[in-house]
Amino acid sequence: MPEITGQTIVILTVSNVIRSATWYGDLLGMEERGRYVRPGGHIEQVFLVEPRTGLPLCLVDHARDPDAFDERRVGLDHLEFLVANRSDLDAWAAQLDELAITHSGVKEPPYTSNAMITFRDPDNIQLEFFWRSPNL
Repeated sequence: MPEITGQTIVILTVSNVIRSATWYGDLLGMEERGRYVRPGGHIEQVFLVEPRTGLPLCLVDHARDPDAFDERRVGLDHLEFLVANRSDLDAWAAQLDELAITHSGVKEPPYTSNAMITFRDPDNIQLEFFWRSPNL
């Protein structure tokens, strides 16, 4: 079987790459590493990297009126950012509050010993900070 590296680049379609790049930069400390500008001046792609982990995120604007994101359609359900410790979720809740990003608060569903915080980006894409219990 051919090999893959195990690394992933997340590529999201957004309605405004500059707005989303700023939002993800503020939230995760991501830095812009490149952009593609069409000959007419339309900024079509912005490439971001989270400097501590190297997580790459490419934001793409296809220059059309997109439908609002809906995780119930076929495709992406949500994007999870894993955290190392349960207490990290409390710190993320405080960070989301500081950035005035509406979120669920830390959720501990009764069907699992995992915990998470759910929130949405400017295009309504569902995101989550997720802690996986070591008991599983």
